Amino acid sequence: GINAEYGGGACGGYTTGPKQVVDILRQRSRPYLFSNTMPPSVVGAAIKVMQLLTESDELPQLVERNTKHFRDRMTAAGFTLSGTSHPICPVMLYDAALAASFADELLQRGIYVIGFSFPVVPKGQPRFRGSVQEPVPRCTRYR
Repeated sequence: GINAEYGGGACGGYTTGPKQVVDILRQRSRPYLFSNTMPPSVVGAAIKVMQLLTESDELPQLVERNTKHFRDRMTAAGFTLSGTSHPICPVMLYDAALAASFADELLQRGIYVIGFSFPVVPKGQPRFRGSVQEPVPRCTRYR
């Protein structure tokens, strides 16, 4: 199943999977009791995403290639990235002020990332985090 915590970036969230799993989650998941219904546009987008993913593996393969490219280029540039192959890429900076200013500077250049520090992440592990999508992020494109 797929758990898209943020409803594909729109609002709320959804879970897909076998009916038995979804039924158990509805019964046992406390947050489900307090959740709001997603707007029809988000439901429609989620359905379309599931259709696209079941029809072809082209988009996931493209994101996988872009993720590898981003991680390889950032590592070669001397950055430490947390995790291994996930398209959400935490770039470790180990300094809260640096993480915030780095995120601000990248935003000024049209590259959207989020800076995180304590208490969102453990003490001593500030970072910025980006999500690799299509196309390859501008900061790692070949020139």
